[in-house]
Amino acid sequence: MRYFQKAIRRAGIDIAYSAGFSPHQIMSFAAPLGVGLESNGEYMDIEVHSLTSTKEFVDTLNAQMVDGIEVLEARLLPDNAGNAMASVAAARYTITFREQYQPAFLTQSAINDFMSQNEITVTKKTKKSEATFDIKPFIYECSFHEENHALTLTVDASSANNIKPSLVIKAFYERNQQPFDEFGLLITREETYTNRGTPDAVSLIPLGAVGREY
Repeated sequence: MRYFQKAIRRAGIDIAYSAGFSPHQIMSFAAPLGVGLESNGEYMDIEVHSLTSTKEFVDTLNAQMVDGIEVLEARLLPDNAGNAMASVAAARYTITFREQYQPAFLTQSAINDFMSQNEITVTKKTKKSEATFDIKPFIYECSFHEENHALTLTVDASSANNIKPSLVIKAFYERNQQPFDEFGLLITREETYTNRGTPDAVSLIPLGAVGREY
């Protein structure tokens, strides 16, 4: 956030500031990335007083970027859109394994067996206690790619549920009666989604598809 605050100031973006004794740029990042996770794309939203065009915004901001960081697109959000963090409903991850941790029991058949369960019960630790609940309704996709021995996993990432991919993989290991070591996982977040449906009939679209070019 500090990096983009400085880049926006250098780019001369007409960003809005909060009121009060210590005003700050009105900026929100979607779904903070967990420690040890990589990402191929993140979303943020800001409030501006003026905007010439979304293309000019991207070009102007990219002129201030360091190597390795690039703004891919910008879209003008509708007035009724929530901020990025409040809009997150799900996230898609690619999960691979460190060389000495690749599980021989990981096959599409094993994934099918795992997902065929009526319930996938896990114990989730909170700051004060532990809670046991069924995570299956919050797993939207779980598939295996044999060519690179990788998993694609799409799970609920909303503030209400926020299923960590490692929690799903741990449950998969337990289903196969195998010891689990989270260090063996290499997790990359590929996409973040919002829900255009209802809690009972989820319709996921990427956050980047919300709004329009200007």
